[in-house]
Amino acid sequence: MSLTILWKGGSGMALLSIIVPCYNEEDAVEPFFARASAVCAGLGADVEYIFVDDGSQDGTLARIKELGAGVRWLSLSRNFGKEAAMFAGLEHARGDYVAVMDADLQDPPELLPQLLAAAESGQWDCAAVRRVDRKGEPPIRSWFARQFYKLINKMSRTEIVDGARDYRLMTRQMADAILRLTEYNRFSKGIFSWVGFRTKWVETENVRRAAGESKWSFFKLLLYALDGIIAFSTAPLAIASVLGLALCAVSFFAIIFVVVRQLVWGGSAFGWPSLVCIILFLAGVQLFCIGILGQYLAKTYLEVKKRPIYILREQGGDHGQG
Repeated sequence: MSLTILWKGGSGMALLSIIVPCYNEEDAVEPFFARASAVCAGLGADVEYIFVDDGSQDGTLARIKELGAGVRWLSLSRNFGKEAAMFAGLEHARGDYVAVMDADLQDPPELLPQLLAAAESGQWDCAAVRRVDRKGEPPIRSWFARQFYKLINKMSRTEIVDGARDYRLMTRQMADAILRLTEYNRFSKGIFSWVGFRTKWVETENVRRAAGESKWSFFKLLLYALDGIIAFSTAPLAIASVLGLALCAVSFFAIIFVVVRQLVWGGSAFGWPSLVCIILFLAGVQLFCIGILGQYLAKTYLEVKKRPIYILREQGGDHGQG
C-alpha cells in the first residue's frame, strides 16, 4: 500500500481530494467537472480532483485529460469495478479531507460545502449522503433494495444505513483507516461503517443521471448484495447448519412414525411419489447449503491468492493545487 503524503496549497488552506470513479462516462465528465468546480470555487479549501478511469471502452479518459488544472487522473488496466476504482483513488489522494462521488451527477456537488463544514467542525469524522426516496427506480428494484437493507442489518453486526450512497467526505484519519483494509472482495458501504468514526448523515432525494446509462443491472445489484452479506456476516452458514439440524430431527421423527404406523396399523408405507418428493426436497436443501458454503470458500480462495485490488496502466495530470 502506498504511503499518503499530505499537501497544503499555497494559500495555506486545507486540501480536499475529490475521487471520481468513472466507467464509460464520456458524456458526464465535463458537466460534472463544470458543476463541481463552480461549487468548489467558494468552498474555502484547495481542491484536487482524482478521476479514476476504470477501464472505460469509450472516450472517458480523453475527456478527463482535457479538463485542465487541478485534475489528476488514474487509468486502470481493465475494468476492475467501482470498489477497486475507489480504493485506487484513496491510495493516491493527498488531501486533509477526502470525498468520493460519482460522475453522473446523482451525487449533487452542491452538498460539498455542507459535508466539508461537518468534517471541519471537529464533531464528525465523516459526512455521508443517504437518499430518502427512490423516485425514478423500477418498483421491484426499490422493493428488493429495501429488503436487502433489512436483511443485512439483521444478519450483520455492522450497520448498513438504508439508502446510503458512496458519496461522502471524510477526514484523513478515516481515509487512512479504510486503506488498511486491503481485502480483495470489497463492499465499501460495509467498510465505511466497519471502520467506525463519527458519521453525520445528510439526506437528499434521489436524482436521475445527468447523462449515459446506469452500469448496474438488476442482476449485478443482486450479486453485489450477496457479496455484502457474505463479506459482513457469517449468518448464512449458521442458517444452513440450523436448517440441516432441523431436517435431521424431522427425518428422525418421520422414520419413527412410519415404523410405528407399520407395526400398529399394518399396511404399506407411503408410496414412491411421496418418497421422490422427500428426496428431491432434501437434495435441494443440501445443494442450497453447499452453495452457501461454496460462496464463502470462493471468497476465501480469492483472498489467499493475494492478487492486487487493481493494476494501474497510466496516470497523470496536474500535481499542483486546483
